[in-house]
Amino acid sequence: MSYLFGEKINKYNLRKRIGDLSQIAGAKLYELKDGKAKGMTAIDINTGSGLNFTILPDRAMDLAWATYKGIPLSYISKVGLSNPAYLEKGKFSRNFTAGLLTTCGLTQIGTQCEDDGELLEQHGRINKIPAHNISINNNWINENEYIMKIEGKVRESTLFKENLLLTREIKAKLGENKIVIKDKVRNCGFNNQPFMLLYHFNFGYPLVSKNTNFILPKTKVTPRDKIAEKGIDKYSSFQNPTHNYQEQVFYHELKSNNKGMTFVGLYNKDLGENGIGVNIKFNVNQLEKFIEWKQMGEEEYVVGLEPATWYPEGRAKARRKNELEFIKPGETKNFELELEIVEKEPKNIIS
Repeated sequence: MSYLFGEKINKYNLRKRIGDLSQIAGAKLYELKDGKAKGMTAIDINTGSGLNFTILPDRAMDLAWATYKGIPLSYISKVGLSNPAYLEKGKFSRNFTAGLLTTCGLTQIGTQCEDDGELLEQHGRINKIPAHNISINNNWINENEYIMKIEGKVRESTLFKENLLLTREIKAKLGENKIVIKDKVRNCGFNNQPFMLLYHFNFGYPLVSKNTNFILPKTKVTPRDKIAEKGIDKYSSFQNPTHNYQEQVFYHELKSNNKGMTFVGLYNKDLGENGIGVNIKFNVNQLEKFIEWKQMGEEEYVVGLEPATWYPEGRAKARRKNELEFIKPGETKNFELELEIVEKEPKNIIS
């Protein structure tokens, strides 16, 4: 049972108090009109609980701004929002909005590389492709549950090569602090294709500060390189913005329950009355790897929490190590993640 303004949600009682549900919650579709974002479609979701977030259909249904009770959660880079028409080919750092979620894949994640005679840009192509068949469905599914569901399809295809279709569903419930993402990736072609996927969640100030802790059911942590080795003892804590900070990346092996469910979380005890935290819940049978991106620089002050199918080291390296995953003709791969905002320290939710 969900609550709204201290009362149990009930369709009949709520209708007596408002003329239209948009007064307290809902989905709002609009077009951005200025700068590099000009012409982009955006969808704002208000759950009525204090959680607000923005979906970008023109950037693979990724998520941009997110706030909880007026407190910013996501990191927006100085690149800002960019219409795909203005993107610079092969320049990921010039195109990286970050936002609450940037999807990386579907045939390449991580470092730019050359594989199978093809130059692959950093983190792949999918986050630069506009969605089609977009639908917004706001419905009471029973007397106590009102669901806001946004759906869209994103096709990554190349003549003579891949024909992959991502179908994304983003769902939120009236009165709750959760975002549920359900993805289906189908190989619509007739040949095996390389498959790589990474969910690049990005959190910034004030959720991220020197008072923030990183919470996870770890079993092992591995630094990506010598730079990360220097910070291995402090991977779970953060600091004030630091001049000329060099990013640190850590690979984590996570404990999970008998169904494969696990979680990662951030918690800042100094936000709100009892602190504000975020949980990301996912299944290691779908997303085997987890990466922490720690960037404590000036302007670039962000923590990335990244469930993935492989490490962000490029398709060529995955192939060399015989660890490159493929998706068969007609095959569909399913993924589900849940992001929840909490007003307490995230706890072990996998037991």
